[in-house]
Amino acid sequence: MDLIIGNSQPMQRLKNLIKQVADTGLNVLVCGESGVGKEVVARSLHSESSRSKKPFVKVNCAALPGELLESELFGYEKGAFTGATEAKPGKFELADRGAIFLDEIGDMSIALQAKLLQVLQDSEFCRVGGIKDIKVDVWIICATHHDLEVDIQKGKFREDLFYRINIIKIKVPPLRERKEDIPLLVNHFLEKYADSLNRHPSDLQLSQDLFDCFFQYHWPGNVRELENYVQKMLVLGEERPIIEELQAKSVRGMEAVSPNNEWSQEEFLLDTAIGGMTKELDDKFPSLKEIKKEAQARVERVVIKEALRRTAGNKRDAAKLLQISYKAILYKIRDYEINVEPEEFLTNSIHLKIPEG
Repeated sequence: MDLIIGNSQPMQRLKNLIKQVADTGLNVLVCGESGVGKEVVARSLHSESSRSKKPFVKVNCAALPGELLESELFGYEKGAFTGATEAKPGKFELADRGAIFLDEIGDMSIALQAKLLQVLQDSEFCRVGGIKDIKVDVWIICATHHDLEVDIQKGKFREDLFYRINIIKIKVPPLRERKEDIPLLVNHFLEKYADSLNRHPSDLQLSQDLFDCFFQYHWPGNVRELENYVQKMLVLGEERPIIEELQAKSVRGMEAVSPNNEWSQEEFLLDTAIGGMTKELDDKFPSLKEIKKEAQARVERVVIKEALRRTAGNKRDAAKLLQISYKAILYKIRDYEINVEPEEFLTNSIHLKIPEG
C-alpha cells in the first residue's frame, strides 16, 4: 500500500529515495515544516523495509518532559521511583527488530540525548532504576522541523548525536511546492473521513472556485491544514465557507505586508516565500540573525526558481541573470534542493536572451 499521496516530481523523488533507503538499516533524519507528513514518510520507510512485519513504534519527544520521556523510551524497574509498582518495558524494547520513530527529536533534552547516543553506538541501554544492560536491534528514524545545525550552535543539540542520526537525510517538500497534488490529497481525505463523519464523498460537489482557492493559498500548515479543511467541508456539507475563509486569509496576508494593497505579484511572491515562519518559531524567540538567515534562504530559493523558469532551466543563463557565478548557483540549487528537470521550466517559461559578460 502506497502511504504517500502525490504524483508531483518532488513526491516521485521522495518515493524513489524511500525505496533506496528502506533496506539499508541506516539511521534516517526526516526534515520538513510542521504538517508536511514526516510521520507518513517514516511509516513508508518501515513498510518498504524487511522489518515491515515487525513493530513500528512512535514516540513524540515534544509531548513529555525529560524524566517521563526517559522512562517512556527505556522503561523502568519496579521501585525506580514513586508509583513504579512493577517493571515496565520501554519503547526501545517494544520496537526490537522493528523501527522506532522519534518525532520532534529537536525537543529532546541534552541529558537524554546523551543516553540516546549510547543506544545508537552500542545498541544497548539500561532501564531507569536498573543495572542490567538490554540489547536491542532497532532501526532508528528521527524527525524534526528544527534546524538542528542552528540548535547545535546554540548548545541545544549534541553535535555527535546529530551525525549519528543524520546518516540519511530526507527532506519532505511543503505543500506549496507540490500544489499539483492537492486534488489527489482532497480525494484521499474525503474517502478517509467520510464514513466516520456520516458522509459520502459524492455528497460534496467541489467546484473549480474551491480548487482555485486551494492552488492560490500558501498553505503555512501544509498537508495537515488541507486535511482539516476537508474534514470541515464534510461536517458543513458545503464548500462556500471554506472558499470565503481562504479568500479572507489571503486578503489579510496581503494587507499585513501591504496596507495600501500596492504590491506587485512578484513582491507578494517573495513575501509569501517566508510565510508561516512565525508558526515554526522555537519556544525561545530566535535572534534577528537567525530570522534573517532563514528568510534569505526562502527568498533566494523562490528567486532562483524564477530565474530558471525565465531561462527555460538553463543554469548558466540563470546565474548571469542573478549576477552570480555558475559555481554559486550550482551550490544553491543543491543546498535548496531545487528541481532542475527541464520540463518544470519549459511550461510558461520566458526565454530571455542573456547578454555576455
